[in-house]
Amino acid sequence: MKRAADDLGVLLCAAPIGAAASAAFDGARLREDFPILRRTVHGKPLVYLDNAATSQKPQCVIDCEARYYCELNANIHRGVHSLSQQATDAYEAARDTVRRFINAARREEIVFVRGTTEAINLVAASYGQRLKPGDEILITEMEHHSNIVPWQLLCERSGAVLRVAPIDEAGELMLDGFEHRLNARTRLVAVTHVSNALGTVNAVKRIIDLAHAKGIAVLIDGAQAAPHIKIDVQTLDCDFYAFSSHKLYGPTGVGVLYGKAALLEAMPPYQGGGDMIRQVTFAKTTFNDLPYKFEAGTPHIAGVVGLGAAIDYVSALGLDAIAAHEHELLAHATEQARAVCGLRLIGTASDKSSILSFVIDGVHPHDVGTILDDEGIAVRTGHHCAMPVMEHFHIPATVRASFALYNTRAEVDALFRAVRKAQRMFVDGRSA
Repeated sequence: MKRAADDLGVLLCAAPIGAAASAAFDGARLREDFPILRRTVHGKPLVYLDNAATSQKPQCVIDCEARYYCELNANIHRGVHSLSQQATDAYEAARDTVRRFINAARREEIVFVRGTTEAINLVAASYGQRLKPGDEILITEMEHHSNIVPWQLLCERSGAVLRVAPIDEAGELMLDGFEHRLNARTRLVAVTHVSNALGTVNAVKRIIDLAHAKGIAVLIDGAQAAPHIKIDVQTLDCDFYAFSSHKLYGPTGVGVLYGKAALLEAMPPYQGGGDMIRQVTFAKTTFNDLPYKFEAGTPHIAGVVGLGAAIDYVSALGLDAIAAHEHELLAHATEQARAVCGLRLIGTASDKSSILSFVIDGVHPHDVGTILDDEGIAVRTGHHCAMPVMEHFHIPATVRASFALYNTRAEVDALFRAVRKAQRMFVDGRSA
């Protein structure tokens, strides 16, 4: 690692963090770190409120990826030449950064994948091989499709049964119903840490403890949690934790699967190919050590290095400070929403992260999104890959505004000015 640092001036985010390093947390100042936020849309300043889908990238992450390709580009782990060794050092340094970020016990417990979706599929395909007909997998009604479909596929292969714990009208998991569904046949619990459609923050420590009391392994989908909540996998005691780079201000195409070392050791490889092997003959293949036996082929090296830079960026700001800022934005947005006649909030849990979903009487969410886009405001409309959530609330879709560290109260105000404009146009028939 020292070699790459000496040669490249600490490749992982060598560029200084502007506002993060020079001032107390200030969303307006932090916007200077994100070049895309200077652009306009339809002649209006961009108000980017689609962070639950993907976040924007700070300049230091962009520079880090560019620096990798300009100064370091080579394949990793297999080369004796200097560029390959330096690229390997940078890649493995990012693994150490991730380990510290989630407080994993060992670096071998960090597996790089393409995203949360692939991480969950890896567990379903590999750990899932131990399931037998009649075994049960327990999820919740608020899950993203990526934490539903892999388990359905596993059930089709294995004869296992997928069971679903219900949510209430606030969008909170009904813990009594969850606990009631844990039984002697349950082999795995898979639950989201934060709902992407509702913003609900689940009591994952309580969920894990209930499952472990019955000897049941637990996977946590942390895609919406990692950018907003400090994660400590040892304190949680989860068996698996999955999250994505691109929601954490890092590059697309990169994700992380944390797994307890003993479980990963016992699991067969997810894919076969280069780098996940120790020796190959036509008669037999022996597999590499952790975590490499799950990292077949050439990975997204620049993306992994960029993820390391993104984690350095948010760590410099502090997850607690980010969460406090986003909570204030959510509270302000919730107050504004409740003042709009005919607006219904979808997801009113007592513990929420930075997501505000809503519908407006007489206006389809897609029409609201179109008007907001004309005002330069980017939100997400649709079912958010959570169709069972929409079915629960008897709606086809919602408007979802989701906040990040660079958003401001002024942007929340702009959102609701545009919401009222949409309401006037489609309900009152007025254009102004």
